[in-house]
Amino acid sequence: MGVGLVLILITSLIFPGIVSVVKAKIAGRKGPRVMQHFYDIIRLMKKGNIYSRTTGFLFQLAPIIYFSTLLTAVFFIPVGNYKALLSFEGDFVMFAYLMASGRFIMIIAAMDTGSGFEGMGANREAFYSLLAEPVFFIIMGSIALHTGHNSFYDIFSNLYVESALTYFVSALSVYLIFWVSMIENSRLPVDDPQTHLELTMVHEVMVLDHSGFELGLIQLAGGLKFAIFGSLIFNLVLPIQNSYFLQLTFFPIVQVIYAVLVAFVESFRARNKMMRNAQWIITLSALSIVVFLTILIIHEKVGMLP
Repeated sequence: MGVGLVLILITSLIFPGIVSVVKAKIAGRKGPRVMQHFYDIIRLMKKGNIYSRTTGFLFQLAPIIYFSTLLTAVFFIPVGNYKALLSFEGDFVMFAYLMASGRFIMIIAAMDTGSGFEGMGANREAFYSLLAEPVFFIIMGSIALHTGHNSFYDIFSNLYVESALTYFVSALSVYLIFWVSMIENSRLPVDDPQTHLELTMVHEVMVLDHSGFELGLIQLAGGLKFAIFGSLIFNLVLPIQNSYFLQLTFFPIVQVIYAVLVAFVESFRARNKMMRNAQWIITLSALSIVVFLTILIIHEKVGMLP
């Protein structure tokens, strides 16, 4: 239990660095060191905070609450053959609401500034997340139906890939969770963290007024959110019933592959047109329904087509 938690936290520190290094190599640049992102966060945390006169106490509390909700969400993720620190029936629902609570408080903080630009980013963040949440719930609900359990540990302990249809379900679930992670982290193709054009920004325009220690917490939370989704992908690729040694060996490997894929997507994938984002996310929801229907076919709840 403790080893898995430590692995997730370590991954969250190096994940952004791996993405930056791989993107630099693809572009033919030297790029920063893997730990440069962590050093930048430390530098930010040593600085003081500056607050606008139009902001209130919610703006000051938001980064701490945001980071706390993500850190608590880590306690629900099992790694290896031991239960997570927090494990109970239906814990994946609580996990999803924790993630949503952190996002909600950041949206409120952006609106608290009174800035039209930050309010615009908050509106987009809320809308995209609203469309992406059904994908997660349909996938986890379908896998829960397949295994007959409804907690993360029991689901991943009883997830056996033993037929062509179950391979298909696992592969499609990993694909969808990957894109949900990109949406939740406001990355390509719905947002570009490196853009400076406010009219097309989502997450970055929401945190323009944050500084110092609080901005460092927000950036630290970004890496933590990637590590959380990477852990979910790992459990789908290598379920818990595998040996503990195999799990601990392949956990960092899967996380590195995940980070490299993120870097490749951001290097070769163009950002969607703003008006196409909703349609693209709804397409992911449609694919998640395919997972659900496949589970019904596996359990003979619906007949196979001739």
